[in-house]
Amino acid sequence: MAPMMTPAFRTSARLALPALAALALAGCDNNPLVVNRSSCPAVAVAAYAGDISLFRPGPPDVANLDLVASITNVRDTCVETAEFFQSRITYDVVARRTDTTAARSVTLPLFVAMVQAGNLVNAKQIAQVQVKFAAGQERALASGTADVSVSRRAAAVSAEILGKINRNRKPGEIDAATDPMADPEVRAALRAASFEVLLGFQLDDQSLAYNVAK
Repeated sequence: MAPMMTPAFRTSARLALPALAALALAGCDNNPLVVNRSSCPAVAVAAYAGDISLFRPGPPDVANLDLVASITNVRDTCVETAEFFQSRITYDVVARRTDTTAARSVTLPLFVAMVQAGNLVNAKQIAQVQVKFAAGQERALASGTADVSVSRRAAAVSAEILGKINRNRKPGEIDAATDPMADPEVRAALRAASFEVLLGFQLDDQSLAYNVAK
């Protein structure tokens, strides 16, 4: 159906909401605790913002439900440049309406937010998706894209922290099996350098409360 606006922004630091960890532990013969870390931002649909419900006049309940839409099929690709980690995010919006009598076009607001360290909103863009229904059509699909960039400097971890994580640990040493993430300084540094892109519908208070209560 109809394409959406494409929000694009760059960030050098600061970001918001629960973030997905961009860390993984990989085994190695000499150092079983080597950390392989991706600096590309994780991508997710924000909690309680992946659906939107529109209602006819009256109480916001199932009896007055007009349209329901959901964000789905979120994908991303990340490319590294000399200065940035650049991600292109694509997603679909699936909408279903209750009155299929006439042709109809519905514009729904979405947001794309860059989040750092799990709870700092760095940047936010508002976009719109237009869903078009033909006469008699109950379900419609639209797709959108968002381009975001994270500064390599903002996503970098210091050599000192990397040294603590990847230090060669020998059998018999007192901390040979100690997870480097147990060190608060290491956890804080990795968290500060972790970014996530969250997308969702731009909801008013009533719509958000409805989603939470579902």
